[in-house]
Amino acid sequence: MHMSYVHILCSFYLVFIAIHSYDIPSALHQQLQDYMPPSSSYETNFNLLYTIYSIPNVILPLFGGNIVDRYGAPKCLTLFAILVFLGAVFLSIGVSNQSWHFMYLGRFVFGLGAESLCVAQSTIVSDWFEGREVAFAMGIGLSISRLGSIFNNMISPKVANGNGITSAFRIGGLLTFVSVAMAMLIVVVDKRGERKLKKGRVMQSLTLALLEHTDTNIGEEGEVNRNAEANGGDVFDENNEQSTKPCTAVVESEVHITDIRKFGPLFWLLTISCFVVYGCVLPFNNVASGILLERNFFMSSPTDCHLTYPNQCTDGYLQNGTNSALDSSGDICLVAPTQAPVLPTAVNHTSSDSKRSSEWDQSTYQYSSLTSKDVDCGDSFWLDACVSSYCTKQNEATEQAGKVMSIPYLISALSSPPLGHLVDRIGRRAQIAVVSSSLLFLVHLTLATSASSPIGPMIGQGVAYSLYAAVLWPSVPLTVPKLYTGTAFGVITSIQNIGLALFPLMIAGIYNASGSYIPNVEFFFMGCALMGVIVGVYMNVLDRRYGNKLNRASSDDCEEDEILFGVREDGNGDFAQVDDDDEYFSPLMT
Repeated sequence: MHMSYVHILCSFYLVFIAIHSYDIPSALHQQLQDYMPPSSSYETNFNLLYTIYSIPNVILPLFGGNIVDRYGAPKCLTLFAILVFLGAVFLSIGVSNQSWHFMYLGRFVFGLGAESLCVAQSTIVSDWFEGREVAFAMGIGLSISRLGSIFNNMISPKVANGNGITSAFRIGGLLTFVSVAMAMLIVVVDKRGERKLKKGRVMQSLTLALLEHTDTNIGEEGEVNRNAEANGGDVFDENNEQSTKPCTAVVESEVHITDIRKFGPLFWLLTISCFVVYGCVLPFNNVASGILLERNFFMSSPTDCHLTYPNQCTDGYLQNGTNSALDSSGDICLVAPTQAPVLPTAVNHTSSDSKRSSEWDQSTYQYSSLTSKDVDCGDSFWLDACVSSYCTKQNEATEQAGKVMSIPYLISALSSPPLGHLVDRIGRRAQIAVVSSSLLFLVHLTLATSASSPIGPMIGQGVAYSLYAAVLWPSVPLTVPKLYTGTAFGVITSIQNIGLALFPLMIAGIYNASGSYIPNVEFFFMGCALMGVIVGVYMNVLDRRYGNKLNRASSDDCEEDEILFGVREDGNGDFAQVDDDDEYFSPLMT
């Protein structure tokens, strides 16, 4: 296997594991609510898992990208992978002890490594597949990483329902331990690649030296320089090696975090687009299980129904007879397949009521006003003894929600490589960004205002997300000098995390104010998508004004730009192009 693909597969395995661990709480939204001590602030506590993860990453990716540029992505991956592993372990311990605070500690440590790990991984892709293949390579990597979300959404609910919620989180810790070994393997592969690269440069140096010696002997002074210029402007200097790769120039300069001042307006517009569009993608996935349960798979029980014996268990070994649900007319209540069975209004049982009480999590179950938030279907008392049909139906609904949640990521996994290849060929990155934002708006409008099947909207979410991811991340290197690629990825990831820290708290506030996800939380996602459309339109206007850098195909960059220099002499940090008169201009300047 080609070394670059070994490198890329290992790096994306790390992202696969990081995304799987990141998404575990989202797939277990209902199970976690049942498992943790009952609280009216559950939604806030749950969303804080994502806010606290994002808070350190408002700053860290900025320095993480700078560190990657200074010390190299492979070496940094090991440190970041260790932090991810420790965070997953702390989170698992917090769940086992039902401690929100220890869970927050785990998410904080996890966040210290995960986003910087992604920055390092993005830099690896950009370095190993620069030029015409970068979007295609990023598409492959996105597919592999999305499998982490699919694996989580499909497996974690089953594990939690069958073996307990703590088992699902422990699996995350185990997989992150494997990722540390993968990071170390990347370092080994990278060192081998460096040795081969150095060997190639030595041969290049000898060849150019021989050519220069030959041309000097025959009296054709300056021929080497002219030949080098004819072959892409590569000239060897014994004190300063220079790459011979086409369409690439290397600028030897020290990278500082303050260099972000040199980034042009197109980069900042791209960053704003990332901020708002991802606001209706990742935060949506955080609560998608809850939205789908409320909207489609486990809706509230009919309000006009009551049990024959309201203070008794409905079914299970504590109910010797039957306790049917009746409507206001006294007839059997018709509960739809997508609705939750009717719960007792009160429960009063102790361990002395059954010989199987050793299987229960508590010794006493006394509720004068029972609600669904009091029922923990991971507890044998509820699952087997008292409300068996309710818990069975809820478990089936959570697993079904997990499958539907996987649709966007499955589409992303399948479509990202061809979409990346297509973007490399046709360009139109800013135009596709507008299309994807518009589709996201329609998706969340449908979820907010209709009772239709969620399959269609989830397919739309997947298509929109795939399109946007295929154009966003490969666009970053096009808007900054190559020297600052790692720093640019860090900046855009940092600002993205401002949104990912704020949006979950806003969603929790909306939910707490309205008591439900539908429709107000979906209206919030619609607003984010609409802002993405507006920013995308302006990004197209600016891109057209400054040379169609984003909408141009990758092949055009090689055919039309003889050499791209890292910075202009005036230090503005934008891309510069050499025209026939050797004059510089920056398509990013305002």
